[in-house]
Amino acid sequence: MTMTEHIILETAMSYAPVLMFDRNEPFYPDFVGVSILERSGPSPSFSREIHFPADAVRYVIEFAIWWDYEIGHLYEMEHVWIYVGHDGEVVDCEASFHGRVLRGLLKDRVNVVGRHVCLYSQPGKHAFSPLPVVFELLPDLHSAAGANAGCDGLLVNEMFKGYFETNEEINARVQAFLQTKAFVPAMEFEEYVLDPNVFMIWDQLFALIPGRIKERLRELEV
Repeated sequence: MTMTEHIILETAMSYAPVLMFDRNEPFYPDFVGVSILERSGPSPSFSREIHFPADAVRYVIEFAIWWDYEIGHLYEMEHVWIYVGHDGEVVDCEASFHGRVLRGLLKDRVNVVGRHVCLYSQPGKHAFSPLPVVFELLPDLHSAAGANAGCDGLLVNEMFKGYFETNEEINARVQAFLQTKAFVPAMEFEEYVLDPNVFMIWDQLFALIPGRIKERLRELEV
């Protein structure tokens, strides 16, 4: 079955994760790029293969969640994958965590409400976990949000090489700005529901990204 753009977005919003952000979080998602995989294959927006049994899973919804900033660098993209069964129920969930993938569904499905999986976002850095205690195991939990804010400047990963680039001057401007956003994680989390207006097809989001980066860099020149 080939889905129309409208159906893809409606389907994605009906399964969108509920995100939990630190009470002191300075940055919230700007956009969500959506893809639906009806068969196993490569992720459209993350370096991984997605495999699932067709007899148990009808499709996988990929949410590429975009921020113009995270506390360490200019722009951030984290991912959530929702595996939907033929009966419409959530079969499984996975989420990105610093370039890796974690299971997003807890035992006995205690973090699922209806069709919506609840995930916690690392303060400032935005990696996802179904359990906030995982963040407390990170040695740089507090320094990443504080003393090291902006240390990575403008991130240029493999996906965006050729679309924009950075240098020492740009990195210094980004770092100076993000130092003004440094904070102390409260480790108290509040529910954040994604606005329907931020959802779009992944290809549309990808096309927007170079312009978003240029806009943020122009702001930093002032």
